Amino acid sequence: MFLLLLYNFSFGQNLPLSKEAHISILTCGLGNETYSFFGHTAIRVADPANNIDIVYNYGAFDFRTPNFVAKFAKGDLQYFVIAHSYTDFLNEYNYEKRSVYEQELLISQETKQKLFDNLNTTLLSEDRYYTYKFIDKNCTSMVVDIINKTLNKEVITKKRDTDKTYRSILFPYFEGHFYEKLGTSIIFGTKVDQLGTKIFLPFELKNSLDKTTFQNHAFVSKSKTILSFEKETPASWWNNVYSYLILLGFIILVNKKFIDKIYLFILSLMGIFFVSMGFYSFHHELAMNYNVLLFSPLLLALIIFSAINNKRWTFKFAVLHLVLLLIYTLFIINKAHFFIILPMIITSGVILVRVAIRNKKRIPIII
Repeated sequence: MFLLLLYNFSFGQNLPLSKEAHISILTCGLGNETYSFFGHTAIRVADPANNIDIVYNYGAFDFRTPNFVAKFAKGDLQYFVIAHSYTDFLNEYNYEKRSVYEQELLISQETKQKLFDNLNTTLLSEDRYYTYKFIDKNCTSMVVDIINKTLNKEVITKKRDTDKTYRSILFPYFEGHFYEKLGTSIIFGTKVDQLGTKIFLPFELKNSLDKTTFQNHAFVSKSKTILSFEKETPASWWNNVYSYLILLGFIILVNKKFIDKIYLFILSLMGIFFVSMGFYSFHHELAMNYNVLLFSPLLLALIIFSAINNKRWTFKFAVLHLVLLLIYTLFIINKAHFFIILPMIITSGVILVRVAIRNKKRIPIII
């Protein structure tokens, strides 16, 4: 039936939905793979009279895209909408043991038809492609956009947590994935510290739909559980806060010059990467990354001066970075990622003080 639907639309024929048709929002549960940390959103169109049961999915991309990694990093990788049979879609989530919830849209027959037509027009045109943006354009925001466009009104808006930052909203999704949480904490810049007023995550949409009204009545039916699985939080001997603290504690306690230099070198390389990505990438979340005050590219100069035994400039750069570290600490003290970064701040502070003391010019004592 789906092939017939595509055939009809390719010749400009709108397939009329029956009065039995219903359109619903599917919200898929969280997984333990990076791509599934935040869940997923899709639109289901079911019409038993026409033997239609299709899921429209805005989260597709092609691994075979030339320069895939470079495009993904730069932020110009094209995502697109695809359609699956509902059975195939459900089988995939059943296999991955991820829950699926359904909320039927309580809209008129005319509006259902208009939304269905819009979905298929998008599916069969260049509009099916879009440039993915973590907050502004993703599988959830695109669903919100096409529904609001169909209604000619911004009916779906965020109803909860508008007083929280995007960074704060994201944190709970990393349970059991400590280094992924740490990584996003240091690679994201000022954009994620803005108040999270936009719907960008699947369960934000689900919760907002529950509180949305349209034409003086509820916009969706009560949420129905299609698949139910308990999310398993992975246990890892290394991907946890303890390995992080042990590693940093070892660096502080061992008090060896070459260990300190390796630590500072790694930080400088990360700083160079952050600065480069800020200029290179179209991902707005990576721009204006104040974490470079901690991961400073100038640490490389400190290491070079130390290597050539230039005590004067090694001392100056150590003091400079202690000042930058203090500014950074004061700046993020009220941010969501302060406590996860604090052990690195302490470690960097201890090492920079050690470097400064080792290279401080001694005052000669005249007898």
